[in-house]
Amino acid sequence: MGTRLKVLRVFKTLHKTRRAVFKDDDMALTAARLKINEEFRKNKNETSEENIKKMIKMGSDVEAVLRESVLQMEHVGEKKLLLRPRETLLLENVPYSDEPRTKERKGKATTENNISCCSGSPEQRTC
Repeated sequence: MGTRLKVLRVFKTLHKTRRAVFKDDDMALTAARLKINEEFRKNKNETSEENIKKMIKMGSDVEAVLRESVLQMEHVGEKKLLLRPRETLLLENVPYSDEPRTKERKGKATTENNISCCSGSPEQRTC
């Protein structure tokens, strides 16, 4: 793929991520749009392939940080903030358990301490 297409892909991806991350926040949307456009315009005349590759990498890294780390909050009272996490940031909540979870490894169920639950005498086996 040509360098120009890679640059355009990063540019579009940054703007798409900006719209998702700063949804419903006009000031942040505008500020992010202006900053993205400013950085791309500033480096528009770069001809060194090595520098362009570094900038493409930096743009991709910035997009990943925006997508994975930025949370949107809103003041709803004097000392209260409303957190609006995106669906992609929500993780499955696993309840606490005193018993170690079992993992499947090469056909055998093992505990997190790598002790096979099928080892020992037949009376002691749990699986």
